[in-house]
Amino acid sequence: MEDFKAGDRAIFIGCIDEQVAWGSNDDPRKVMIEGDIYRIDKVEVHSSHTKLSFRGIKGKFNSVCFKKYDHTHLCR
Repeated sequence: MEDFKAGDRAIFIGCIDEQVAWGSNDDPRKVMIEGDIYRIDKVEVHSSHTKLSFRGIKGKFNSVCFKKYDHTHLCR
């Protein structure tokens, strides 16, 4: 499990319907592009999942749809 915090950058790695539905998350596939990097604005840790909010994007998204970005990642 990734250890996200506000200010981190994260790569949207895609998701499936069940990951969106778990915890009533918003669907990142509607507002994000797979492989792109986004800046985390807020992290909400719940008992069985974590929700991420991103700067400039409305919604709360399941953290399993993202991978923490660092300078060693190569993105398109």
